[in-house]
Amino acid sequence: MIKYHFSEKESDITLISDSETAIIEAKKSFYRHRVALEKYVQIDDKFLKSFSPVPVKSKERVVILMSEVAYACDVGPMAAVAGAIADLMLEAMKTKEESAKLLARDALVENGGEIAIDSDSPMKIALYAGENDLNLNLGFLIEKKDCPIGIGTSSATIGHAISLGQADAVTIFAKNAALADAAATRIANLVKGTDVEKSIKKALDAVDDIEGLRGAFISRENKVGQVGKLPQMIRIEGNKQDILKEKALNMFPGDFEVFK
Repeated sequence: MIKYHFSEKESDITLISDSETAIIEAKKSFYRHRVALEKYVQIDDKFLKSFSPVPVKSKERVVILMSEVAYACDVGPMAAVAGAIADLMLEAMKTKEESAKLLARDALVENGGEIAIDSDSPMKIALYAGENDLNLNLGFLIEKKDCPIGIGTSSATIGHAISLGQADAVTIFAKNAALADAAATRIANLVKGTDVEKSIKKALDAVDDIEGLRGAFISRENKVGQVGKLPQMIRIEGNKQDILKEKALNMFPGDFEVFK
């Protein structure tokens, strides 16, 4: 397995694959779509700043994908930026556009905590819930039967993203990462109020209203809730700080070749 990490401005990305070519194609895809998005937001300020869906006039795939899931989840398009770019990078890892040739059997993109996976090999994903008692003990085993899959997480207590709710972590499993990313924002905004259990239930009930979602896991204080079909839950072993250094991901047992 090849593991490759790079950062560009606000983006912090980890790629894992069995193919060096797939890693290269994913990085090319990242820059191509990021540049396209940067150019678009320069001419459409509402797309950049709105907390609600906005109509777009663009043929760029990243813009269209972000707009589509924003409407599906009733959030601003930028709520899906990390997931959308992860999806497009994953697509580039799997097949080369001009030949439609399969590049990789195993492919993962993690972009700022939003994850897109299409892999024959199983992998473990750790859930980081901050000061919640769950902490890093809970994870999910992603198997071939689960793929392709997008995983998005939103939190009111961790990170720099804006959340209007009070959840420690809302993790969404969906058909792609863009939808999971946008839905995590939408569902996390609903987790609020003095009654913790009631706030979780209200948010879980809303999951069924968004087409394309497979399931959700929500943690707030000492309460958790889940709905839908989730990947197999597992216990993550290891030192908390070591796992955090790996960006809360513990995937593919064994050593990695680091591609530079």
